[in-house]
Amino acid sequence: MTSHDADAIAHGRADAPAQDKLLVAVFASPVATYLLRYGADVGYRTMLVEPDAEKAKTAEAAGAELAPDVASSGAQGADVVVTDHHRPELGVQLRDALACGARWVGIMGNPRVEPPHVAALTELGVPVAEIDRVHRPVGLNIGSRAPAEIAIATLAGLIADRNGRPGGFEF
Repeated sequence: MTSHDADAIAHGRADAPAQDKLLVAVFASPVATYLLRYGADVGYRTMLVEPDAEKAKTAEAAGAELAPDVASSGAQGADVVVTDHHRPELGVQLRDALACGARWVGIMGNPRVEPPHVAALTELGVPVAEIDRVHRPVGLNIGSRAPAEIAIATLAGLIADRNGRPGGFEF
């Protein structure tokens, strides 16, 4: 794409090229709600993975495309973001995201706190090299705290990664 094409797209004079991008948010949460909404706005097909039937009903009522687990979500080539690191299903969902060939796998969490996914994946026999593919924290470091801010930072990081850019203000 030329800079002229990019300019035309940015100013609404041309449509962006079609992309087959899937964003999978794992676990219903306020951040997942914003990720799905904003993800659709930036060109992703979005899906929520929610194994808990009650939480899935609420998300479905809000219009989310649902899957009960990552293994059945069609996440090959997808960007997968786990939005709750306290769920008992954490290890299984991450293992399946890594195994299905997701393009990018990340989990929200404070980088100053011991990451719970490492123990969960180790217990499931996932090799260290695969565990190391899990990004944590996710998103650009903009000091986000609110769910919408976290979703924006996460999507900005995914867009930068897909475009081979470092994110932030380094060019």
